[in-house]
Amino acid sequence: MTRKEIAAVLEEIAVLLELSGENPFKSRSYTNVARQILQSSEDIAELVREERLRELKGVGEALEQKITELVSTGKLQYHEELRARFPETLFALFDIPGLGAKRIKTLYEDLGISTLGELEYACNENRLITLKGFGPKMQQKVLDGLAFAKRHQGQYLVSAGLESANALRDWLREETSVSQIEIAGSLRRRKETVKDVDLLAAGSDPDRIMARFVEAPGVETVTSRGDTKSSVVLASGIAADLRVVSGAQFPYALAHFTGSREHNTALRGRAKEQGLRMNEYGLFHGEDRLVRCEDEEAVFAALDLPYIPPELREDRGEFDVESLPELVQREDLLGVMHCHSTYSDGRNSIEEMAGGAKARGYRYIGFADHSQSAAYAGGLKPSDVERQHDEMDRVMEKVAGIRILKGIESDILGDGSLDYDEKVLERFDFVIASVHSKLSMTEKDATQRLLTAIRNPYTIILGHPTGRLLLSRAGYPLDFDAIFDACAKHRVGIEINANPHRLDLDWRYLRTARERGVRLCIGPDAHSVEGLDDVDYGLGIARKGWLQKDDLLNCMDAEELLAWRRTK
Repeated sequence: MTRKEIAAVLEEIAVLLELSGENPFKSRSYTNVARQILQSSEDIAELVREERLRELKGVGEALEQKITELVSTGKLQYHEELRARFPETLFALFDIPGLGAKRIKTLYEDLGISTLGELEYACNENRLITLKGFGPKMQQKVLDGLAFAKRHQGQYLVSAGLESANALRDWLREETSVSQIEIAGSLRRRKETVKDVDLLAAGSDPDRIMARFVEAPGVETVTSRGDTKSSVVLASGIAADLRVVSGAQFPYALAHFTGSREHNTALRGRAKEQGLRMNEYGLFHGEDRLVRCEDEEAVFAALDLPYIPPELREDRGEFDVESLPELVQREDLLGVMHCHSTYSDGRNSIEEMAGGAKARGYRYIGFADHSQSAAYAGGLKPSDVERQHDEMDRVMEKVAGIRILKGIESDILGDGSLDYDEKVLERFDFVIASVHSKLSMTEKDATQRLLTAIRNPYTIILGHPTGRLLLSRAGYPLDFDAIFDACAKHRVGIEINANPHRLDLDWRYLRTARERGVRLCIGPDAHSVEGLDDVDYGLGIARKGWLQKDDLLNCMDAEELLAWRRTK
């Protein structure tokens, strides 16, 4: 089992113990050890083999036995017994914001609620109003959460979609009759959430290609199999479609199966205006005279259009401008910002993170560990800041070719102030100001809170500005016009948090922010060396928001970035 999977089982045990009414200290011990496992740089399987599990803080005899069983067998009887006490449907309630173990226990024991449908019915009947720990406001919050869950049912994070799509594409590439294969659909457009995986292939033997597709590792159900299209459902629950066309049809099909419905409608309309007919198999004069195109670029050129990058194919202005922007590319990113280390809740040391950034071709890395208010994440006290900066200086001498920028992710408190005084804040190369608490705000209160933080002379970047968690929690409402104007006035950048669970700021606002004079910054919010790779998800969002390299702070070199900061 992976470190993440082991921790997830322990965290679920903690929840199950709460549901069972066990001593809260017992529940908390599992949560604390789960956190230790996620933060440890040790291989957990190796710790088990060498009988060194007790080196992890909080692991005693009982937990040592349970983790050993989990690692050795892939399951834990104690976990299964706890889970068997409750209906499987009950666990879906945890997806509703505001419903922790205590409230779900109350719903289950007092009202007999064990499904989302029962919960919605109870809310509509006003049964939560007088329930201990609830009330009218909480009932409305639950109803809002249920509506949110319904809207996003059957959706998956882009990271999950790409993981599945890349695995299928690599598997199909081994089929010798495949001449071309691409990921299409909303994944190619880099939408933040997707419903399914779309693959397009060209090859000389469609039947062999289809046979290999339905036999791919991870395929759980084959829902249809045909000559040109087959569909499967993967073990993850995500559906995947494969279409196979001829090599001559491939450019037209790739353009068609990449664009959104609205984009394709506009594209066909443009073709019609020019006396052409367009579908997924070609571009035609009359009924059957093909306009020959060797690739996608030629398809757009045949319609008197510049090549439209996949990320922009949403019918959100790509047909209405004289020229499209030269979108930012991976090689334009000179530095990686917003990284955590073991000084707060990161899994890797300063040196390991710096080495990881260097190996990925970055010239600098900007650390932004949590500040003192984030006690749950090991936030830094002022004395910790001094120790961390000393270590950063030592690492810079040791790891050549990478510069370390000394930053902090400072919590924005309820009144909009940051949680350090000026003497501490002035020691950082940059400050990312983020909201992590009191997320249930009105638009007026949330906007005012952020405006106060933006006006703080030490704020350089506004972190994950809406606080959303994709498929889990909607962001708090904001007056974006006011936020963008304030950021432009006070020279504060806005983060595109590249963690696939956030991807915040939403790409739909990026073009407006850019036009208002706001600089953006892609930050992976990396809590491990592997987390540095989340930059690629943020890059897709930046491109989807029409951003060029001059729009992004981390396309500056370190000296330019620091000079930009000093002109605040």
